Amino acid sequence: MIGPLILPCLILLALNIIDYKTALAAAPYREKTDKRVVSSEKSINGIIKKVNMYWLIFIGFSVDCLLKYTLPQFIAISVPAIFAIVITCWLIYNEIISILENLEDAKVDIPPFLLPLMKKMRGEVNDRISMDSKED
Repeated sequence: MIGPLILPCLILLALNIIDYKTALAAAPYREKTDKRVVSSEKSINGIIKKVNMYWLIFIGFSVDCLLKYTLPQFIAISVPAIFAIVITCWLIYNEIISILENLEDAKVDIPPFLLPLMKKMRGEVNDRISMDSKED
């Protein structure tokens, strides 16, 4: 079950490092009043946040394990490890957006359609999730 998670977790780890480094690179370009100004406290909180991402993946993996080993007791069904992979892909997607925002702040030319497209896609997914939870 861990096999399909290895590549997404490695990609997420690489993006975590890139995001952290691009945030440091963008810091001199940000206004002092910007909430994203770098400080020791914010750096430590950022690292803690990135470590906690992996706890979220572990929770998804735990749900996957629970379903994989309990559902077949009641229903003849094969359950793929979907929760951990979806959570990991969502975190990857958010890291990409954060990296693009950092690069934009650091005055790096990025294709003008890329960041708005990524934010729009994230907004549509969030809206869809909100609508689904309201229907319950």
